[in-house]
Amino acid sequence: DAKGKYLLPGIIDDQVHFRDPGLTHKGDIESESRAAVAGGVTSYIDQPNTVPHAITQELLAQKYQNAAGRSYANYSFMMGGTNDNLDEILKTNPRDVAGLKLFLGSSTGDMLVDSSAAIESIFTHTPLLIAVHCEDETTVKNNLAHYKSQFGDDIPVAYHPVIRSEEACYLSSSKTVALAKKTGARLHVFHISTAKELALFDNSIPLAEKKITAEVCIHHLWFSDQDYASKGNFIKWNPAVKTAADREALWKAVLDDTIDVIATDHAPHTLAEKEQVYTKAPSGGPLVQHSLVVMLEAVREGRISLEKVVQKMAHNPAQLFQIEKRGFIREGYHADLVLVDCNSTWTVDASNILYKCGWSPLEGTEFHSQITHTLVNGILVYENGKVHELRAGQRLLFNRNE
Repeated sequence: DAKGKYLLPGIIDDQVHFRDPGLTHKGDIESESRAAVAGGVTSYIDQPNTVPHAITQELLAQKYQNAAGRSYANYSFMMGGTNDNLDEILKTNPRDVAGLKLFLGSSTGDMLVDSSAAIESIFTHTPLLIAVHCEDETTVKNNLAHYKSQFGDDIPVAYHPVIRSEEACYLSSSKTVALAKKTGARLHVFHISTAKELALFDNSIPLAEKKITAEVCIHHLWFSDQDYASKGNFIKWNPAVKTAADREALWKAVLDDTIDVIATDHAPHTLAEKEQVYTKAPSGGPLVQHSLVVMLEAVREGRISLEKVVQKMAHNPAQLFQIEKRGFIREGYHADLVLVDCNSTWTVDASNILYKCGWSPLEGTEFHSQITHTLVNGILVYENGKVHELRAGQRLLFNRNE
């Protein structure tokens, strides 16, 4: 009975870290995809900084084999780039792999690509969509050394956006965008976090014609640096959550189509890991169960239309990655569907969190919309708070001519 509810196409999250294989004490394919479908996310693209890193065709194939029959949601895995694996990158099949991920600033998993020659060679030679994490490593290291000299390892987390600064983001993203323009590469910049970076992107052309696109994450739209005082390391992400002014600029960029996609960068860590001192506490947090309700709250507040939310979280990811027959409610498409009740109040707490890590940076937050049903490939996998034990996820395919 869908009376009074909205039917939406399933959410496509273009950036998650489900920690499988090798880091499964934090999360795994089954646990995190269960949380995903409970949040209305029916497809996800997982990143290569697992253990071992997905930087050869053999290791990438193992990730796909590992997910087969285990995922509640549809899945794809990114190939990982390094300073010296161009030969392996060029073997990647664009028909059944979402794209290539480059870490141009070190983050969890330390897959830093810092050779200018290697980066330019990758941009010049691969036809794949290249997704990038942009932070300037030298800037971050120098800032970190400065604050370590003052505080040792126990740096107050409020300095995180100063250490991983606006300048660190802009230096890296501006250089990367310039390289994409020079080489003609297909570039997608993950998790934009600053107002300054927005000038690098063009909203004057349709998405289908863009060679350079941008993503923003839920946490950069929801939190600001004022929240470090209460949330501490639980909102420690790379790139860092920055100022309220940056947040407002990101919202404006979502609305005017400077930013193309909204995702999560879902990256669970255990409570014990997050409770360590600043330099030892890893960056990242779990969000895939709550991304849609966060955006529905913004709809309720009049900040964004429901149509725009669907565009940024379903239609555009499908178009941007050229995902075959998903992201829209259309005849002939896979039935990845979500029913939402926009008049249902509830609070995030330990009893309703499905992440393996057992916590959320949104604990204690009251929401006024709820996902009631999720279908993946026409199969009802989530219903009124209960995940049905039906691992209906399929490997995503891509309509590409390369």
